[in-house]
Amino acid sequence: MNEVIEAIGSIGLVPVVKINDASDALPLAQALMEGGLPVAEITFRTDAAAQSIAAITREFPQMIVGAGTVLTRAQVDAAIEAGSTFLVSPGLNPDTLDYALGTGALMMPGISNASGVEAALARGLDTVKFFPAEPAGGLPYIKALAGPYADVKFMPTGGINLSNLADYLACPSILACGGTWMVAEGLIAERRWDEIARICREAVAIIQDVRG
Repeated sequence: MNEVIEAIGSIGLVPVVKINDASDALPLAQALMEGGLPVAEITFRTDAAAQSIAAITREFPQMIVGAGTVLTRAQVDAAIEAGSTFLVSPGLNPDTLDYALGTGALMMPGISNASGVEAALARGLDTVKFFPAEPAGGLPYIKALAGPYADVKFMPTGGINLSNLADYLACPSILACGGTWMVAEGLIAERRWDEIARICREAVAIIQDVRG
């Protein structure tokens, strides 16, 4: 298993972050670290993404920092140049995925059905994002996919929170979960770093209870 994927699996939860102001990147990263989640997926949904990734990777080299919502070749290049250690997309765009893999980047494409799993497997991938998790069928659907694809690991994102995190993480086919509740836009906008750290600690306690 790739060492970055293994590290993500050992953490169990990836905060999926939308940063509007790059000046918030470092205090946010500090809050995640203090909360016990040394990982972040910075989404390319704002113009501050690449700058935020670069700042965090420079100041917090111990963190695993990836780029999310990577939709185009240009975003692949920008994410890699900023220092991303992994890339995530909401769907599986063959052109973007093949380009990313051609650079040697680690990318987890989003899938929501067996055809998506097949497309990933055809490219030698065994770890995928499952998105949007709850609307697409949630844990029962992942368990159904895990039947014929027993060697595939899923990172479900979308609709996961403190109330269902334990159920997801108890499934052996799930590498880790992605979530936004601990890094909600309102918390970042109000710079409530202590609250973000507290919520992260709540999640970490659940992870430890399930996975030890």
